[in-house]
Amino acid sequence: MTHRPIAIHPLAPSKPALGARCNGCGVCCLVEPCPVSRFLLKHRHCACPAVLWQDAERRYVCGMALDPARFWRSLPPRWNVIAARCFRRWISAGSGCDADFEVVEGG
Repeated sequence: MTHRPIAIHPLAPSKPALGARCNGCGVCCLVEPCPVSRFLLKHRHCACPAVLWQDAERRYVCGMALDPARFWRSLPPRWNVIAARCFRRWISAGSGCDADFEVVEGG
């Protein structure tokens, strides 16, 4: 098994068990980009450029699910809300954890 370090905010919640409700730990987005990032942002490796840390909520959120026009510059502003809704559904944001990664702290 290959280990690859990722930078996680120190206040981020611990990764939930596979299938458990998403808690905003950010591991999935920090390890590899989702289909939305790969297709629209052309990002192929490592942390997604649209993953955002929310200080007030102490969790990571998907920027493409909140404000896609911020990251996808060619999106017409009037489509921002509907695109965000579509992206939340496409990546199943907030549903069960599908990050099948082992998190090892330290090192």
